[in-house]
Amino acid sequence: MAEITLREPHRTVRHYLPGLALSAVITGAALWAGSIPAISGAGFSALTLAILLGMVIGNTVYPKIWQSCDGGVLFAKQHLLRLGIILYGFRLTFSQIAEVGVSGIATDALTLTSTFLLACWLGQKVFGLDKQTSWLIGAGSSICGAAAVLATEPVVKAEASKVTVAVATVVIFGTLAIFLYPAMYPLLAHWFSPETYGIYIGSTMHEVAQVVAAGHAINPEAENAAVISKMLRVMMLAPFLLILAARVKQLAPAGSGQKSKITIPWFAVLFIVVAIFNSFHLLPKAVVDVLVTLDTVLLAMAMAALGLTTHVSALKKAGAKPMLMALVLFIWLIVGGGAINLAVHALMA
Repeated sequence: MAEITLREPHRTVRHYLPGLALSAVITGAALWAGSIPAISGAGFSALTLAILLGMVIGNTVYPKIWQSCDGGVLFAKQHLLRLGIILYGFRLTFSQIAEVGVSGIATDALTLTSTFLLACWLGQKVFGLDKQTSWLIGAGSSICGAAAVLATEPVVKAEASKVTVAVATVVIFGTLAIFLYPAMYPLLAHWFSPETYGIYIGSTMHEVAQVVAAGHAINPEAENAAVISKMLRVMMLAPFLLILAARVKQLAPAGSGQKSKITIPWFAVLFIVVAIFNSFHLLPKAVVDVLVTLDTVLLAMAMAALGLTTHVSALKKAGAKPMLMALVLFIWLIVGGGAINLAVHALMA
């Protein structure tokens, strides 16, 4: 009798279309809401809105239709995310480094490193959180908010609920920072010029949209310096992911006596390649603008998919510890990050 081999059913477009369509509809609504001045001025980007809308639908309508949408939603959460991170490189050029100088790079690197290491220690030693949650919250706080959390998720292979908890910390404390940093400026003007205060904003706040909102509330000089400083932090995402991938592999249990190989997140490498390519300005600005818009759509679809697969019950299980950890990191970014800014500026002035 011939042996019957069971195979994975071939995935057609119909398998992915419903979930992708649902993610696209949520993304459209998030982009529209994000274009409203009152909402965007409050620092709520399309990415943040997409996950919030996704969570609302994911905890109401989605449980009834998940079987037909699951394939496309998972595709958006995994593959569209990686493509979005790669295309994020078109937002950057290496010439931006020269505009803030070596001091800006040093400030960003020290703030990023100290914040992430503090997150690892706090999460596991003080609050008793698992490594994945600690790493995700640390990445979001130390680099570029929700985009960093999303980029870190496939490297550490975290569950959707843990990713959403990390994104929630970015939303809460990043939004608070939008109002806090401009309020602090008159008190700190003796130590900071508008430009150096902009670097302080860019090196310590979470989301790009939040940095723009806080810098804009002070003056154009602070806003420009803040955005450039923030972009430098974003550029550090790829080497961060490579180092983290090596660490994750090192901590993984050894398998059946075989040699372990480091799994390189190639989307992070391609992110750097795209940023280098963009530095040569080989593409017309109109084309780059289209690619940046496409990137926003792809990342928003990934966020929408993440929200759809996250249940409120999972967030409740997370408890107050992740928020308390994020609060301590937020205080460190303000106080410790400010001290790092002043020290680097004094040494390199």
